[in-house]
Amino acid sequence: MSRLFWMLTVTDRKQLSRFLEFYRLHQVQVGLVSLARGTASGETLDYLGLEAAEKAVAFSVVTDSAWEEIQQGLQRELHIDIPGTGIVFTVPMGSIGGKRELRFLTDSQPYEKGEETSLKETKHQVLIVIANLGYSEMIMDAARGAGARGGTLIHARGVGMERAQRFLGVSLAEEKELILIVTRTGQKDAIMRAIMQEAGMGSKAQAIVFSLPVTSTAGLRLIEEEFAPE
Repeated sequence: MSRLFWMLTVTDRKQLSRFLEFYRLHQVQVGLVSLARGTASGETLDYLGLEAAEKAVAFSVVTDSAWEEIQQGLQRELHIDIPGTGIVFTVPMGSIGGKRELRFLTDSQPYEKGEETSLKETKHQVLIVIANLGYSEMIMDAARGAGARGGTLIHARGVGMERAQRFLGVSLAEEKELILIVTRTGQKDAIMRAIMQEAGMGSKAQAIVFSLPVTSTAGLRLIEEEFAPE
C-alpha cells in the first residue's frame, strides 16, 4: 500500500525551470506554481549562499516510493544540499476528494490505496482547494454551509493542465486559486463533499480538494467554542 505526500519546492525564481525539468524527467507532475518572497535577513542570505529573496513555490503530490527516488535524485542531480539551491519537503496527506482527481494528482506514479493517513488522532485538518481563478466565494459559500469558518487565499498558476482532459474529461484554466481551510477532523468529510458538489469539476470553479493532518493549533479555541452546537 502507498502513502501520499504533498511535496513543496521552494527555490529562487531563476532556478525554478531546473526543478520543473527534473520533475518532468522523473515523471512527477507539478500541479501549481506560486511566486513568493523570502524574509531572511541579508546576513542569513549570505550564509546560505542566496543572492535574492525572490522565490517560487512548486506544489506536487507524490507517493512514498516516488519521494524516495526524488529525494535521492535531488541530491545526486541537482545538488540540493549545496546552499542556495532550494528546499524540498513533504507533508503527509489525509484524503483526496474523488477517484478521478486522485488519478490526476498521482499521474505516472505507482499507487496502491491504503489507509488515509498515519496521523490518525489529529483533531484538525487543513483542506487544500485548487480552483479556477475568481471562484473563491463559491467555494467558501459551499464550505461555510457545511460548517467551515473561513479560509486563506493564494494566487497560483497551474502547470501541466493539458493532462486534465485525459483524467478529468475537462480542460482546466491555468490561472488558479489555492484556498486553505482549517477545520475539525469530524467536519472534514462534510466540507469536502460540499465543495465537490457545489464547486467541483462539474462547475465553473472546477475545484479539486484534499486534506492534510494538522498536529497542533493555536487561535481556534474561542472560535470553535462560539460555533459549537449546543
